[in-house]
Amino acid sequence: MTTTATERPNDKLTIAEVCADLGISRRTFYEWRAKNRAPRCIRLPNGDLRIRRSEYQRWLKSREEMS
Repeated sequence: MTTTATERPNDKLTIAEVCADLGISRRTFYEWRAKNRAPRCIRLPNGDLRIRRSEYQRWLKSREEMS
C-alpha cells in the first residue's frame, strides 16, 4: 500500500481495505485480532472498525522485522 499526496498518516482504513491489501479474508483478520496479532483498531460509535494508516504501516514494518 503506497501513500499518495491525498493520503495522510491519520487516514482511517476499513477492514475490507486492509484485507484486500494483505490478500486475506475478513475471517482471518478477525482471528488475528482475537489473538492480538492484527493492527490496533478504532471502534466507531456504530460498531464498525477502522485502522489508522500510520498504525497499519507500523504493524507491517514490525512484521518485516520478525521474518
